Amino acid sequence: LVAAQRHLRPMASAETEMVVRRGRQKKEKRQRVTVEIRSCPLRLTYDTHVRREGDGQEVCKDIWLVEVEILRSTLKPWLLITDWPVEDAESAVRIFRMYRQRWAVEDSFKFTKGVLGWEEVQLLDLEGIRTLLALAWVAAGFLYELGVTLEWEEVRLLARLGGWAERKDNPPGKIVLTRGLRRLMDMLITQAFLEHYREEHGALPPRIAEWIGELPPEDL
Repeated sequence: LVAAQRHLRPMASAETEMVVRRGRQKKEKRQRVTVEIRSCPLRLTYDTHVRREGDGQEVCKDIWLVEVEILRSTLKPWLLITDWPVEDAESAVRIFRMYRQRWAVEDSFKFTKGVLGWEEVQLLDLEGIRTLLALAWVAAGFLYELGVTLEWEEVRLLARLGGWAERKDNPPGKIVLTRGLRRLMDMLITQAFLEHYREEHGALPPRIAEWIGELPPEDL
């Protein structure tokens, strides 16, 4: 790849919004950036029976090396390999968007898995799990730009639960939305635990019932 990079040619530039750190900024934030996209064709030769028994056939395949540089950011250029032809500005921008969307989906899976601890989720009933998963995907869709915007009521609710002061010039980030989801999960787990206690014992202890606004049983 190092040798191939010497043959990269400028193909396109594009503007987009990403979470990056630029210049002397102390931390990453969502902001407008410009990316420059370069590419060059390569030919890959491989055996069709690699790691398989039997005789294979040597074949050649045309592929493209694509380099994406996010200007004035601290990120190193991305190096992408694709079998989609990258021969003009339109195809170069299309590849950039395809890979960026793919990474966003992968990151959203990691985010959802990281926020929802399995040991805690096991305490929820099916409806609670559905609610939590749905809102976790809403948060992930907003963070990784999968079509969810700050106009969604669910995003603003999670953000406020996480301590966000509602301002359009200061959108909520991962920490705030994660905190909101954790608080919601704590509430759902508490509700599920109390319901299980009622089913097992008939009622909550009177002091706890009174404290959470329920009337104590008449016979206590």
